[in-house]
Amino acid sequence: MDKPAILYCHCQYAQVVPKEVKDAVLRRLCESGVAFDAVADLCEMSARRDPALKQLAASGTVKIAACFPRAVKGLFHQCDADLVPDKTEVLNMRALTADEICARLASDDLLPNLPVRETKAAQPATPKPEA
Repeated sequence: MDKPAILYCHCQYAQVVPKEVKDAVLRRLCESGVAFDAVADLCEMSARRDPALKQLAASGTVKIAACFPRAVKGLFHQCDADLVPDKTEVLNMRALTADEICARLASDDLLPNLPVRETKAAQPATPKPEA
């Protein structure tokens, strides 16, 4: 497996991610020397349909430090840049510690966690009881 691309979202506008977590993750990414992309705010990028999201979605495996996996999936979907569920790991900076996030970002493996909508299998028609 190729080394996953890393995307860091600073959540500049909504400011729902604890400042100490996002600052620590960004600092440690910078100190690590690993290549990563940092964006001010994925929500804003999605709202203006930034083509960079399509490029990232098409780049292969990716780890995204942002917020809830379902929210990140929706932001990419909103601008026709659907992420590949089995090639995407979203690290929720609202729920995880900086240590947990940085450990996952540094790891070569990928733990895909995008929610996948399950479709119900076709159910056989139930015969109606005779009167």
